[in-house]
Amino acid sequence: MSSFNVETDSAKLGFEILDNHKIILTTVGTNDLSKVDAELKQHMTLTEVQITGRNFHHKGLSFVDTNPGRDLTYVRHTIEENRAGKLLKVVQEGENRQLEVTNFYQLYQNTPVVRSWVSLKNIGNEDLGIEYVSSFAISGVNQADDLGGNYSEDNVVYIPNNDWTAEAQWKADSLKDAGLDYWVDGEKKQASTKRISITNNSSWSCSEYSPNGILVNTRTNQAAVWQIENNGAWHYELTDIGRGNLLALRLSGPEELDNHWWKNLTVGQSFTTAQVAFGQVKGDVETALDAMTTYRRNIRRSNEDDQKLAVIFNDYMNGLSGDPTTAKEIPLIDAAKKVGCEYFVIDCGWYAPGYWWDSVGEWQPSEERFPGGIEKLIQYIRDQGMTPGLWLELEVIGIKSPLADKLPDDWFFMRHGKRVIDADRYHLDFTNPAVRQFADEVVDRLVKQYGVGYIKMDYNITTGIGTDLDSNSAGDGLLKHNRAYLNWLDDVFKRYPDLVIENCGSGGMRHDYAMLQRHSIQSMTDQTDYVRNGNIAAVGASVVTPEQCAIWSYPLQKGDDEEVIFNMVNAMLLRIHQSGLLNKVTGHRLELVAEGIKIYKSYRDKIPTMLPIWPEGLSQLDDPWFSYGLKGNHELYLAVWRGVSDEEGHQLDLSQYGSVESIEQIYPSEDHQTSYALNGNNLQLVFSKPKMARLYHVKLK
Repeated sequence: MSSFNVETDSAKLGFEILDNHKIILTTVGTNDLSKVDAELKQHMTLTEVQITGRNFHHKGLSFVDTNPGRDLTYVRHTIEENRAGKLLKVVQEGENRQLEVTNFYQLYQNTPVVRSWVSLKNIGNEDLGIEYVSSFAISGVNQADDLGGNYSEDNVVYIPNNDWTAEAQWKADSLKDAGLDYWVDGEKKQASTKRISITNNSSWSCSEYSPNGILVNTRTNQAAVWQIENNGAWHYELTDIGRGNLLALRLSGPEELDNHWWKNLTVGQSFTTAQVAFGQVKGDVETALDAMTTYRRNIRRSNEDDQKLAVIFNDYMNGLSGDPTTAKEIPLIDAAKKVGCEYFVIDCGWYAPGYWWDSVGEWQPSEERFPGGIEKLIQYIRDQGMTPGLWLELEVIGIKSPLADKLPDDWFFMRHGKRVIDADRYHLDFTNPAVRQFADEVVDRLVKQYGVGYIKMDYNITTGIGTDLDSNSAGDGLLKHNRAYLNWLDDVFKRYPDLVIENCGSGGMRHDYAMLQRHSIQSMTDQTDYVRNGNIAAVGASVVTPEQCAIWSYPLQKGDDEEVIFNMVNAMLLRIHQSGLLNKVTGHRLELVAEGIKIYKSYRDKIPTMLPIWPEGLSQLDDPWFSYGLKGNHELYLAVWRGVSDEEGHQLDLSQYGSVESIEQIYPSEDHQTSYALNGNNLQLVFSKPKMARLYHVKLK
């Protein structure tokens, strides 16, 4: 038996090679299980792999004790230093040298969160059917200093539920209330058959859940945090292992049981899993999310947009709603310039004279909408000192598009010999080189001919389980498309490194970090109710870094000052997506928009290095009061909202962030409707009526 550790300034992994040549993961960050007994160590499998035709060594459906995963043997490991920290590679083999398994762990200097992925290679002489492979596996999660405790009652799992227009709604339950009981076998000899299973299918990676999770041990104040980085299907599960006394977490991309993914690994062929991230920290949910925020910044493509945080106007939300014309745009462009916007984006509808949903695909501008050509309008935007942008939805072809009958079936997602149709659209398959060339030509035309510097890349349909054309399974076809799309996107950014491409999937239905390590900005939601939009804004930074998280601010044509202020505060600690018919918002209400943007510009350079805070915890849709902020060097920026509430008074305890020296309301500058006062580190607030919001700057000693 031997052991080794890999450490950076912030991260630590510990491994042990047992006498039977099995290598196990004993330590992740603050979770050190290196002293547990030999029996438990036999169940601390490093990599779960299930091959078709092999014996499954347990009851139930959970991915523990897989074959050959459970019995892989250690071959070697290497540690490489790189700019980010250290990269560990651990090589294992299956029996009879049929399969080589390489685990990759990237450790960073500035965060305890570790990136993990696995590569399989068929080194035998016959094909291998891959049903499941973990990207990261840990047994004994959150059980340091609590191995003899009741993990079911001691741990609370936080799962970010998603819905269209209700994104990042974290729900918390003890593992017991979520259905996983402790050591259920009366003889205490077997693990249970239960798993807490979170799965996403189809090409909306966040259609029901964000690909994230947090587990907090309330007894030991230890937290685990994770994320899966795939722009399609994925799966994770919490279950028990061994005799039922070890808590196990398995993270993966798609697999056969839950995602219809199966891969035939031919002789000599390799397969690499989705990348995932995992960290163990001492602290609570906020501590865990701070570590993950730093990690997300580490893996993101270097770009100016996430440093400059330009203010973007988009004509869609509570505005033109997909009906742009030159006549309608000119007054909006003038108004956007007046309030201080720096980008102006023409949203959907620019390519068709009338109803367009089921006929999209050619992406040619409509002469009826833009007499004299769209280039003339785009030049007008530039003449006002703003960067122009256009909306696209490149992955679809409408069923009534002129292209639909001209293109061959191999351009599209297919199942059982038929094209997949979703919401009156066909879905393009980016594994086809002709599709990628077509997409390149569209982007090149927008950039070179029309002169845009911004593309809003939307995505409003899904693929279902995938495509079986030229694939081992429908899930295999989906994963190949997902990866081909990412490769195409990488090539676009190589050609146009300064082009800003917004990631949008009916708002936030695809905010995974396979996409967001490439895209600099994410449309977080399509929520049209400004109060509920505030609820979502207050938790957006839990799943997307603040500088990438774009939130609509859309003053209504008929509203009061407080409605404008609420809209502005929603976006002022994230990215401002200004919208609304600003040319019809007049007087003091328009001045409030301009004031909000001016104040935002005074501190936005700090946002990319600040960390999110939630003094009252992660808020929910329709909460009566809620708050969110950013912490930096001896300072906080803090947004507080009163939603639909009968209580005009509210108090926030800021002591966890240090000793408060002073507080100043920075938006709006003039206010006769609210009051605030400090009582030690407690901020006492009075908002005179529902649907109010304010922004504060707090100095810490």
